[in-house]
Order: sequence, then C-alpha cells, then structure tokens
Amino acid sequence: MRHIISLLMENEAGALSRVAGLFSARGYNIESLTVAPTEDETLSRMTIVTRGSDEIIEQITKQLNKLIEVVAVMDLTDGEHIERELMLVKVRAEGDAREEMKRMADIFRGRIIDVSDHTYTIELTGAGSKLDSFLQAIDRTLILETVRTGASGIGRGNRVLKL
Repeated sequence: MRHIISLLMENEAGALSRVAGLFSARGYNIESLTVAPTEDETLSRMTIVTRGSDEIIEQITKQLNKLIEVVAVMDLTDGEHIERELMLVKVRAEGDAREEMKRMADIFRGRIIDVSDHTYTIELTGAGSKLDSFLQAIDRTLILETVRTGASGIGRGNRVLKL
C-alpha cells in the first residue's frame, strides 16, 4: 500500500542523508522525496512517498523516530489529508498541435508558463493521478521533457504536524 510519511526534522547538514540511509539500509524504496524549510527556520519538513504493508510502515516510523534529527513523524495516509504534486512538461507545439496543447492545458487546469516558436512549457498541479492522466491524454511523441516534484501533503482540519 502507498503511504505518505511527513516528518519535521532539524534543519542541519547530513540529516537528509541519514533519513535516506535508513531506507536504503533496510531495502525500502522511496518513490518520491521533498524537503523544504518550514515557518521555523530551524526545522525542515520532509515528505516521503513509499510503499509497504502496515507492519513495514510502522517499522519505518519507529526507525525515523529514533533518529536524533527527527522531531515529529506522521503517516498522512492514516487520516484525511490533502496531497499535491507539481509537474512541468515541455511539449512540441507547432501547427495544429499548438492549439491542441493549449486546449489540453485548459482542460486539466494547467498553465502555459513559457512559449517559444516551437514549444510550450505547461505547469500542472494536483494529485499524481491527474498528472498521469494529462500525460496519457496528450500525444506522447510531442513530449520533450517532464519534471515532477513528487507528492507534498498536509493533514486536513485539525491534523497538524508540529512540535
């Protein structure tokens, strides 16, 4: 099962490599990983997407809590949460494909953020499944480059990851 694990950690050199090392040492895969500072400049928030049974995720959570730099851990998939991902797609946009790409970007609520004589760069945000659907809906031969951030998530309502 897919899980989104969110954690607060001290914003210091080497903390990211210790978390990644924990996963690799136990043979667990990280599907996506995002890290950024929080409103507290001494803390960073890390969002990890991984797959595993409830027992494996429980073991990962316990191991993360043992790391000195980690101050709080939450499995967002244990409750209601909001999940978003950002994707930038550079596509060939010439002739009839130019208008079709604009139409597809509009349908998926994307924005064309860069235009050249031969290309569009389209920005899309949403759940990973929405981004996958966009890629499947357009002509694959027109895709020149794709960049995705990986999932970021936050608990809904009163679910807060804080000290």
